[in-house]
Amino acid sequence: MYQKILLPTDGSKFAENAAQHAIWIASRSGAEIIVLNVIETSSLVGLPAEDLIVRIKEMLKEEGRRSLERISEMVTESEKESKIEDIKITLKTEEGSPADAILKTVEKEDVDLVVMGTSGKHGLDRFLLGSVTEKVVRSAKCPVLAVH
Repeated sequence: MYQKILLPTDGSKFAENAAQHAIWIASRSGAEIIVLNVIETSSLVGLPAEDLIVRIKEMLKEEGRRSLERISEMVTESEKESKIEDIKITLKTEEGSPADAILKTVEKEDVDLVVMGTSGKHGLDRFLLGSVTEKVVRSAKCPVLAVH
């Protein structure tokens, strides 16, 4: 039923909970998991020093790389524990608005299912901007599994 599962991650516990579901579904369906980390750069616009922006971007990229690596480790652990066949995993990093990047990836990669946490690292965003998960649930052209 599912061939491509999109798993957005920001390194939060919510994302790791969602990863457990995505891994289980992929192991049962033979689906590929596309793990996506989005570096939100909109808050950097207007910072006074260009070198500061570059340093912050590098820090965000490193944090994103660790998030992707953690999901990759979870897949490897699941394969060993459950003695399941290799789950195909693709790691991606994008810059921009998280909801927009997720929705673009759904279209571009022809994703069958999005599995994502209900909250991320930045809980205040939910109240200030509306949650990324809610935007994806409302706009995605495929099913979205929101994991609490």
